[in-house]
Amino acid sequence: MDITADTTPSELAATRERLRSAWRARKPDYAQRRADLLRLRDAFRARVTEMDAAIQADFGHRSSHENLLSEAMITLAEIDHAIGHLRRWMRPRRAAVGWRFWPARAEIRPEPVGVVGILSPWNYPVNLALVPLVSAIAAGNHVYLKPSEHTPRTSAYLRELLAEVFPADRVAVAMGGAEVGAAFSALPFDHLLFTGSTAVGRKVMAAAAPNLTPVTLELGGKAPAVICDDFPIELAASRIASGKWFNAGQTCIGVDYVLVDAARRDALVAALQAELRRRYGQLDAPQDYTRIINDSQYARLRGYLDDARARGLQVIEPFAIDPDTAARERLFAPTLVIEPGADAQVMQHEIFGPILPVLSYRNLDEAIARINALDRPLALYPFGYDRAQVERILGQTLAGGVTVNDTLLHFGAHDLPFGGIGPSGIGAIHGRNGFDTFSKLLPVFRQRRMAASDWLKPPYTGKIDRLIRLLSK
Repeated sequence: MDITADTTPSELAATRERLRSAWRARKPDYAQRRADLLRLRDAFRARVTEMDAAIQADFGHRSSHENLLSEAMITLAEIDHAIGHLRRWMRPRRAAVGWRFWPARAEIRPEPVGVVGILSPWNYPVNLALVPLVSAIAAGNHVYLKPSEHTPRTSAYLRELLAEVFPADRVAVAMGGAEVGAAFSALPFDHLLFTGSTAVGRKVMAAAAPNLTPVTLELGGKAPAVICDDFPIELAASRIASGKWFNAGQTCIGVDYVLVDAARRDALVAALQAELRRRYGQLDAPQDYTRIINDSQYARLRGYLDDARARGLQVIEPFAIDPDTAARERLFAPTLVIEPGADAQVMQHEIFGPILPVLSYRNLDEAIARINALDRPLALYPFGYDRAQVERILGQTLAGGVTVNDTLLHFGAHDLPFGGIGPSGIGAIHGRNGFDTFSKLLPVFRQRRMAASDWLKPPYTGKIDRLIRLLSK
């Protein structure tokens, strides 16, 4: 069988049914879940070099160190975290019933839901496929994964890896493009996770709606960094550079634009340029700088700069690169756009690339108003040592997640739920939150042999009348 061949609609339906039939026949217990995770960890560790080669081939070039950090380290840490906490996560959780229901007791039982569908993206093609798969397996489900067609070699790698670890009736992988993805979204899963753009997320949700499939959407948006007037500019520039140009900006929680107090805007621009030169030299041998995934994405980003220049905006390109070489290699250099208006394309769309708009504000209220004028973002990055200023930002905005005085790092904290709100997403994953997302938290009420409820029946007179009135106070 050609493992890279597109999966047909009939194969999609048959595979989903096979996974569910096997799950019904034997729901995974603790021993199986733990064994599955251990096998996945060992197989993945053994094939990290192969993973790196596959991602490099799909991107044209991506820093091996960024592959190790964002794909291998995060995935292995998630597996280890799940293995270490699995028994506790699976235990029933005590719940109070309140004095009116004494002497009854209650508990919440995390139960697997069945077959989980996962639609994973191209920008972190291993991490964003395997991390939710780990949560779904830990929760006792079977999994059907549809990785991105834009990273075909990595998708083939995932299919081979998972076929080595799991029986075909426990984890399966579908291959194909947008048509396969649309058909996949319409399958009657017990839960469906999609990671990608807001526009495609709407289509996924619509496709899942006829089956009333529960969905978790990990989307994106315009994640702002806000530099308060007491935070050192050079330190902010360094940390924002990491949050912006890691993976050449192709990160859903990457910094999308920066707000800085007006008096220090030019200092920030200079500090960012200096930071870029320290990291990448002259960008003439960019081994540590990732390429844009495909020609379509490269052209989209060039279009944003064409629009900015047509509007007369200041566009700063710190590196001089031959245009033909850049286009051929999809090498899109870090670029700054200064003070774009709300109508500029770089402020109308999630950039998802290495272009960074820099905007100034006169006071913190103006910065907060600018953030709130856009859809709620997937991430927010306040920089400030004055706790009151940071609390104002947190209290008057709302985002999917926040890292204060740095960028990206909340994604790797296992006990923090990762997910957006509204256009930036629905639901959350990672750690116990991911386990709970792919579980039915089943409420169980246990009545005692002798219970007051035995008395609460007509005729409602005398003592029964007085008891009901007491309970209703």
